[in-house]
Amino acid sequence: MLTDAKCRNATCPPEKNRARFTDANGLYLEVSPAGSKRWFWKTYSEGKESRMALGSYPTVNLAAARKVRDAAKLQKSQGVDPIQARKVEQLKATTPDADTFKVTALEWYEMKLSGWSSHYAIREKRNLEKDLFPHFAARRIGDIQPIELLAAVKRVEERGALDVAHRVLTTAGQVWRYAVATGRAGRDVSADIKGALTPHHGKHFAAITDPVKLGELIRIIRGYQGGPIVRAALQLAPMLFQRPGELRAAAWAEFDLDAALWTIPAARMKRRVDGKKNGDPHVVPLPTQAVEILRKLQPLTGHGTLLFPGERSHDRPISDNTLRAALLTLGYGPDKQSVHGFRATARTMLAEIHDVDPLVIEAQLAHAVKDANGRSYNRTTYLKHRATMMQQWADYLDKLAKGADVIEFRAA
Repeated sequence: MLTDAKCRNATCPPEKNRARFTDANGLYLEVSPAGSKRWFWKTYSEGKESRMALGSYPTVNLAAARKVRDAAKLQKSQGVDPIQARKVEQLKATTPDADTFKVTALEWYEMKLSGWSSHYAIREKRNLEKDLFPHFAARRIGDIQPIELLAAVKRVEERGALDVAHRVLTTAGQVWRYAVATGRAGRDVSADIKGALTPHHGKHFAAITDPVKLGELIRIIRGYQGGPIVRAALQLAPMLFQRPGELRAAAWAEFDLDAALWTIPAARMKRRVDGKKNGDPHVVPLPTQAVEILRKLQPLTGHGTLLFPGERSHDRPISDNTLRAALLTLGYGPDKQSVHGFRATARTMLAEIHDVDPLVIEAQLAHAVKDANGRSYNRTTYLKHRATMMQQWADYLDKLAKGADVIEFRAA
């Protein structure tokens, strides 16, 4: 075994790369030809030899080196890899000293920001600033208990915002998982309280799926006495069933009326940031009825950029409330038929009444289809099939408006 005197006097012959002076239980002092001395503990894992650095002599003397070795041996006896544990501690030391909830949350937010849409980023920031920072901003995130997080989220519920409460908890969970990954918290406490929130069942957009009632609505829309721009948008909404924002912000440059195609740029689609930047555009086949409506609209707004410019500024489209208000004027409030609900109307009736392949309908809706493992994919654009379907749908709406060929349909 080593003594302090042996450690002081240990040298490495110049012809060797290093010299080792062993103590006991795997501890040894390694000396270089230049005279530096370092402590190591030899250990074995899965039959392979490895070593753990314990510090330099004489900063770490013999007694201290033995204590560190004994602590490492105790860790190993408890099933903890002391070398890996040391690496974790070193990684923790490289993380910022500030481990408060606010600093952790903002660091997570900045890391994720580039992959979010502006709408999603605003919502996440609001969840943090309105419902989490007021309670936890200056607290160490590793000290916050599940019951404290539950109390904060319950306050959101007390406002009657059940859906927001669930989103706030989701945001908190992502922050906590980031804290765990960066060594600031031991576990994700949000997982403990998921079952303690009031269940929230999201409301679907109101959508008519009865042929007689839909025919009545189409007749009322065609008789709309408001401005021709809003009338055209109202007529196209159920016929093309794209998202309201994609329709109202449509630009003339996106349309090829001779080819009967509307090509919506990826940047205007409801997608993640990468999909908006690098995704393919969404092509909408236009039935002859839609082309006719657009040709009549062209003399009114074709000199500008937008199909449906707003009254105050022709550089901005009609607001998202314009079509809602028009439907309300016609007697169709949000509980009866919404603009977005035309998508559900078409999806349901095309599948149930016209027996159209759901994959073709989903392609027209610009939905990503999920496989058996929950992964999103698109097999094909089904453009030819969709062109046939869109003409079939527009013809069907004409028949419903005239009260002809109505097939009674009752949802299961």
